[in-house]
Formats: sequence, structure tokens, C-alpha cells
Amino acid sequence: MKRREFIMTAGLAAMAGTAVRGARAAEAGGAQQLLQLRTFSFANEEKLKIFAEFTEKSMIPGLNRAGVTPVGAFRVLKADNPKLEADELIVRVLLPFADAAGMLTLSKRLMADATFAEAQKAVLGTPMKDPVYQRFETQLMLAFTQCPKVEVPTTAADRVLQLRIYESHNCERAARKMQMFNEGGEIALFRRLGMNPVFFGSSIAGTKLPNLHYMLGFESPAALDAGWKKFRADPDWAKLSKDPQYKDTVSNITNLILRPLPGSQI
Repeated sequence: MKRREFIMTAGLAAMAGTAVRGARAAEAGGAQQLLQLRTFSFANEEKLKIFAEFTEKSMIPGLNRAGVTPVGAFRVLKADNPKLEADELIVRVLLPFADAAGMLTLSKRLMADATFAEAQKAVLGTPMKDPVYQRFETQLMLAFTQCPKVEVPTTAADRVLQLRIYESHNCERAARKMQMFNEGGEIALFRRLGMNPVFFGSSIAGTKLPNLHYMLGFESPAALDAGWKKFRADPDWAKLSKDPQYKDTVSNITNLILRPLPGSQI
């Protein structure tokens, strides 16, 4: 087999393997959750605030009644992310599902909820020329074996969440980076150092594939800084980071510090 054909075949096999594992875990009601990270964009701050109020008072309670819990709702502010020119006009919503059936029937369950169905008109019932949100995207992920369910590490008033997105240049390297977190012990290292996971997920569908997303929770920005300082100095990380099998597994990193919206359960 020619080298180019081999690389393409290996990449497709890795991608298919992730999808199959996701389907099997969902069908069997397995321990690994399916995760949706929805990203809503807004034209201005006023529209974002309307959506945030709806999220706190109606959307999160409705999702809980529909069996989706815990629900996270976050935004990114310039104060926590100095490289930004301004606060992002974006809200990110994290939804965990035990199985594919629960995910696919969510809209039906929500619309059967009379309280939610009435409340959502304030957001979804606006005219086309004046929508509350502009568009939203959904990243669909399968939770990692070493962090199979969404966790709530802290509910401190000053808590911050750190979202990191690791893109890889092919599916084989993405699978290897996932192995580094699981069998390689990187998630265990985070836990040992008090850098508590919210979720780790391998993307099945969405943007900038192949990639993985993960989120850590900290009681404060100072706790975040202290955690990473310990991580970078830890001898286990020094050894793991130099392991040649994990070379070139990440081609681009997105790093964002998020604040929970009122009502967020994470």
C-alpha cells in the first residue's frame, strides 16, 4: 500500500473508531456520557442579557426537568482573557447525556413541558429581523474513560472554568493525545494536583476536527494560576511530556477562561 493511502486509511480508521465507541456507549447506556457544547452568538450585549436571563430562569430548570443535569452556562470576559479586545458576545452551554436516545429526543421532551414551551417564546418567538441570538453551533463529544461523566468540582462564588481545545493534524495523532490523557496518566496528574476536571471529550462532530475539548474548574483565578505552576514543575509531567510516542499530537491550542452565568450548575 502506498504511504499516502496508508495514512488516509489509518486516519479514517481512527475517526471511525471514535464514532463507533460513541455509538456503542450510547446504545448500551455505558458510563461514558455524550456531551454537547453549544455556542450561541449575539449581535450585542442587550441580546446576550436577554438570553442569559432566559437561561437562568427557564432553560436550565427545563433541561433539568427533561433529565439533563448538571447544565453549565458560561461566557468569556476580557478581564480574564487579556488577549481579547472586548468581552465575547457568546454564551457556551454544556449538556451531558447518558445515551443517544436521550439526546435525540430532548427537543420533544422540552416542548412537551408546558412551562418551558411558554417561556421559550421570549427567545424563539421573536421576528426574523430581530432575533435574540444570531446562530449557534454544537460540538458533539464522547467523554473520556478517565472522566466519563461531567463533574462539578466547585461552586465557589469566584470560580472560573478553563476550556482548552486541542486540534491535531490527523486522526491518529488525535487518538494518541487522547491516550496520553487516559492511559498515559495526564488526567490522573491533574487530579493529584487539584486541577479538577469538569469534562474531557473527544469530538465526534463539530468544527475543526479532529480535536478534543476539556474543561477544568478552579475556585478562583489565583487557584488556576497556582495549579498550572505546580503542573509545569511536576516531575511526572516532565517525563510524560518528553515521551516520544506523544510527539506532534497537538497542532493548535485554544485556551479560554470562562465565568459561569447566573444559574449555571457548573
